Amino acid sequence: MNNRNKVLIQLEIPLIEKKYDLFIPTNKKVGTVKSLIEKALVELTDNVYVISEDTNFYSKELGTIYDVNQTVRDTDLKNGSRIILL
Repeated sequence: MNNRNKVLIQLEIPLIEKKYDLFIPTNKKVGTVKSLIEKALVELTDNVYVISEDTNFYSKELGTIYDVNQTVRDTDLKNGSRIILL
């Protein structure tokens, strides 16, 4: 399996007290990835998770916000990165 175009991250969502290991594409913008993940979360949680414009991806290690306009490739996200959706 060729995963050069994807990175495996651990996503933590405090709102629903869940963690997920996800492959995300490196050629998509962070905002696009966030939007797709949030849509999936709505379905996975039977609408318990509510999409909000105010949510961001944060680095769990550094606390920095990921720019929604950057591609994943242009961030410091790599295999094993831990991020928080808050």
